[in-house]
Amino acid sequence: MKPAQVHCFSGRAYEERPIFFTLEGVTYSVHSVEKEWREPGTKHFLVCTGDNKRVELCYNEQNHEWSVSDPGEKELG
Repeated sequence: MKPAQVHCFSGRAYEERPIFFTLEGVTYSVHSVEKEWREPGTKHFLVCTGDNKRVELCYNEQNHEWSVSDPGEKELG
């Protein structure tokens, strides 16, 4: 996982729904959220980007930091 900046829709919680993220200077739009789940201290989103790549975004609630799995490894068919 690599550190990233993630911009979210914030309703009752900050990390309610990711809208776009920036990784290594490149901004990716989030086309859809395919799955979301919680693990102790973290919230995860499996998202599909605007260019049909599937990535996992992870929010560390204690450190207030986002990370992203390597983009481009899993392309949608």
